[in-house]
Amino acid sequence: MAVLERLTSRRARYGTGGIAAFVIGWFLVSLTQPSYVLPTPAAVATTFIEEASSGGLLVAIGQSVLHWIPGTIVGTALGVACGVVAGWNPTIDEVTSPVVRLLRPVPPLALIGFAIAWFGINHAGAAFIIAIGAFWINFYAAYGGVEGVSEDLVDVGRSLGVDGDRELLQHVVIPAASPEILTGIRTGIGRCWMLVVAAEIFGVPGIGRRILRASNNLQVDVVIAYILVLSLLFLIVDTAFRATQRRLLVWRGETR
Repeated sequence: MAVLERLTSRRARYGTGGIAAFVIGWFLVSLTQPSYVLPTPAAVATTFIEEASSGGLLVAIGQSVLHWIPGTIVGTALGVACGVVAGWNPTIDEVTSPVVRLLRPVPPLALIGFAIAWFGINHAGAAFIIAIGAFWINFYAAYGGVEGVSEDLVDVGRSLGVDGDRELLQHVVIPAASPEILTGIRTGIGRCWMLVVAAEIFGVPGIGRRILRASNNLQVDVVIAYILVLSLLFLIVDTAFRATQRRLLVWRGETR
């Protein structure tokens, strides 16, 4: 515990110093640029307060959350499930491998047309784009984690009476692959916040739509304010998930 407290304290000090250096550097650079190119931190803070006071900030956050949550959950669940199955069963892996290699390079943005045709310009369409991005990250994390489980570990499980695919997956394979699976989930969560902006390109309201509209009007202070909102939302979710991850992986002695 003492070591963990020292590491946390040092990380907090360094993090605070890094943020302070970033803000100072931003301020110095902004003095050399017009406000419509790079506003000062104070100007962005004022805009942030104005957006929050008007209620527009909370509305935009609520709109984005309506498709971020279902998109992240569905994409993560399907990605993990498919990755575990493909990583465990060689036959399924061989059958699905060509399709996976064919579809994996397709970026989520290329599927906007399908999202509009299948779901319309609404939260479901945006959630679909987000789910696609979450799916592949979690699929490969789970696939790699399961595929990397030692055969010796599986044999030990069988020798102790754990038999059948379901029991082996539940009691041996998934716990052994959990570090990679959880890392994939955490990475996917961050990717989904990035995809919020992309998913709102075709007219779905939310933070991303507000950023795009402000960009078209050269309201750089508004753009930066909402980018910082996205960063804060990611930080909150990531911090919560990291705490959960540490609890789940306490058997590994995780300290980071």
